[in-house]
Amino acid sequence: MVRHILAPLASALALALSACGAPPAPEASDAWVRLPAVEGRPAAAYFRFTAGQEAKTLVGISTPIAGRTELHESIKSESGAMSMAPVADVPVPAGDTLSFEPGGKHAMLFDIKPEAKPGASAPLTLKFEDGSTVEVQAKLVGAGDPAPAN
Repeated sequence: MVRHILAPLASALALALSACGAPPAPEASDAWVRLPAVEGRPAAAYFRFTAGQEAKTLVGISTPIAGRTELHESIKSESGAMSMAPVADVPVPAGDTLSFEPGGKHAMLFDIKPEAKPGASAPLTLKFEDGSTVEVQAKLVGAGDPAPAN
């Protein structure tokens, strides 16, 4: 009889203790950079970002392969024409994942350094309004090469 009472209690206790682990940390993944076809033109960076248990607001990105970066968003006009516009920040609600991808949100990388070559990788440091950062390694992809499979 005691055994029948203790078994469910032990299961409930184990489940409760497993839920007490550290909250998921913010994380970036699947990062890649499309290098420009023409020297002097900007590159574009793409990635996924998961906010974790607290909302985050992305305010910038830096990388040693670029002189400066800007957050951008692709916009489709009523006539169907595509254009880009800079954005000051990108809020990511707690627990959500935001994808920076071609045709959507992305980072423009200006003044690309000559050492940035297809096949290599470079760090991207995501900067948030609260002062925190998240770093991810980005694959460098040539202008005519296919996007990496993630």
